[in-house]
Amino acid sequence: MQMFDTGDVRLHYRVDGPEDGPPVVFANSLGTDMRLWDEVLPLLPPGLRIVRFDKRGHGLSTCPPAPYSMGALISDTEALLDHLNVRGCVFVGLSIGGMIAQGLAVKRLDQVRALVLSNTAAKIGNPALWADRIAQIEHGGIESLADAVMERWFSKPFRDTPALELWRNMLVRGEAAGYSGCSAAISGTDFYTPTSGLRLPCLGIAGTEDGATPPDLVRETVDLIPGAKFHLIRKAGHLPCVEQPQEFADVLSNFLRDIGHV
Repeated sequence: MQMFDTGDVRLHYRVDGPEDGPPVVFANSLGTDMRLWDEVLPLLPPGLRIVRFDKRGHGLSTCPPAPYSMGALISDTEALLDHLNVRGCVFVGLSIGGMIAQGLAVKRLDQVRALVLSNTAAKIGNPALWADRIAQIEHGGIESLADAVMERWFSKPFRDTPALELWRNMLVRGEAAGYSGCSAAISGTDFYTPTSGLRLPCLGIAGTEDGATPPDLVRETVDLIPGAKFHLIRKAGHLPCVEQPQEFADVLSNFLRDIGHV
């Protein structure tokens, strides 16, 4: 575990694998930290240089006052990757992490050579939806929306297992300002035009039971990028890397092989 000071925020990050390995960067969803990927990483091909980080207001990173802009989240990530001298990475982003991925690819093609857009979209929800969610947090804290979030995140069979408590605890123990700040960033983001200009390998991943970014929304976004591939994971909600880690890892590994990244 290490910290990097961007000047605006101190980001908690972790690097695993050889220094000269092909870089793969992972960015997590709203309300989760880098542990989101714990079940997937051991299943990936050996020799990768794997970079994970907690975005501002999440995990062990610091929490500046809300609201945040998507531009700030992208700049945080850009600065971290420059600090680590990451070039030509495959960027795996889930939900808001996938929005960061799209924005970073548009801004820094030297850093990103391919995208994996999991359970994300060029535009998620609308300003009214996010304003309601931010107001709910201000009045009742994250706890007040936790049960509804769990329904969007996970399929019903998973919600009936003891593991649900781990993810609910991760959500409710997070910083309210971090959740609200990133909600504001999502609210202000529409990447349909910039993402449609991208020309790079792309894999889209969706979950059949996703209540936050349904499969059709994910497919619509990845179809903006010519030649993009799409994979639907069954019996999984918004976080298929948690519910179906083996399938997620297999699809990601095959993509890495197809583009010559391993």
